[in-house]
Amino acid sequence: MTTPSKTIKELSGTVVGASMKDTITVLVSRYVKHPKYDKYIKRSKKFLAHDAGNTAAVGDKVTIRETRPLSKNKHFQLAGITAKAAKDE
Repeated sequence: MTTPSKTIKELSGTVVGASMKDTITVLVSRYVKHPKYDKYIKRSKKFLAHDAGNTAAVGDKVTIRETRPLSKNKHFQLAGITAKAAKDE
């Protein structure tokens, strides 16, 4: 008997915090349809993700992948940086 394979969640969002060691805060936004009014609403949620080496900076567009629990609130890891933030210099 084979066990069913678990699909690993991948989310994309924007880095809003990178001040912790090896951890980033990623804001993931999505659109959901209101059940009664049939209007699309923007919903957001912040996730803590493991970033070994502190490679991502605030404003970067990133992809995060679900992993085993790494701490009390950290259940994702950085899968890749999609786009770097624009520098204002």
